[in-house]
Amino acid sequence: MDKKRVLVVGAGGFAGGFLVEEGLKRGYEMWAGVRASTSRKYLADSRIKFLELDFDEPETLARALSESLPEGEKWDWIVYNLGATKCLSFSDFSKINYEYLRNFTDALTASGKVPGKLLYMSSLSAVGPGDEKDYTPFTEKMIPHPNTRYGASKLKAEMQLAMSGIPYIVFRATGIYGPRDKDYFLMFEAIKKGVDFSVGYKKQLLSFIYVEDLARAVYDALEKAPTGEVYNIAEPRTYTQKEFREIASEAVGRKHVLAVSMPLWGVRVVSFVAEKWGVARMKPSTLNRDKFNIMKQRNWAVDVSKARKMFGFDPKVDLREGVERSVTWYKQEGWL
Repeated sequence: MDKKRVLVVGAGGFAGGFLVEEGLKRGYEMWAGVRASTSRKYLADSRIKFLELDFDEPETLARALSESLPEGEKWDWIVYNLGATKCLSFSDFSKINYEYLRNFTDALTASGKVPGKLLYMSSLSAVGPGDEKDYTPFTEKMIPHPNTRYGASKLKAEMQLAMSGIPYIVFRATGIYGPRDKDYFLMFEAIKKGVDFSVGYKKQLLSFIYVEDLARAVYDALEKAPTGEVYNIAEPRTYTQKEFREIASEAVGRKHVLAVSMPLWGVRVVSFVAEKWGVARMKPSTLNRDKFNIMKQRNWAVDVSKARKMFGFDPKVDLREGVERSVTWYKQEGWL
């Protein structure tokens, strides 16, 4: 196989570092697309080439892309992993998740750097609520009707990409977890302290994908999958909150954990207060009204048969092993 040149946009994010590492393992020439202010803590490999990008102006982006490679050369593949899951203002979801992608695709076209394939990291939230009566798994054929500003911004980005003329692949990933992640860490931290909070009383099915399995899937898709397609990405089984709690409590070494189920109205109030407190501190809160709509969703079951068929998607790490790996890392780094 020839040595592909790959650019990971948003390489400084949680999953970004793993995407770059997996590309290096496969022998590709890896480029990390970052902002000037992005931490490079997990991008320390000397083989990584860096490209600083300013997403607010297409002209500036186009210039950076043009000057990064000799004329006539381009990246074989681009993985677009840039995005925001929490914002101070809901309008920032559209700006960061949609407008920045539009600016980037416009810049690729203007600079003559359109890649052979661009893989966009979207989210199941772009689809909206699933079947909460019979708990039918999500499929790619479902008509999206997002009920969050985050999900709507991801869907707009998917539509923009489809109209851009760039050969694309879309990954709609479920909850991504693993070492370095800060959101699921908060759950492990709470369980370590002996409390597990859940939302609502109706049955809830949860799905997950370990970050290294996601990274492997990205390159498997780029290597084998046809473009112009959307793929759901998740471990091909679901878990209840109780199963998650038992796996997590065992990993953190906590024998007795108090399970606290909060009514939806209570979580809505807490989410509203947390959001306003975050605005007051000028720091986005993990818990907010938009996240509430995600948390209250009862069905996160995912059908991944299309990804299996098209590029052999086969995640290796189940939740038990993935949580153990994550918690081990958190302990080594002094987080837990």
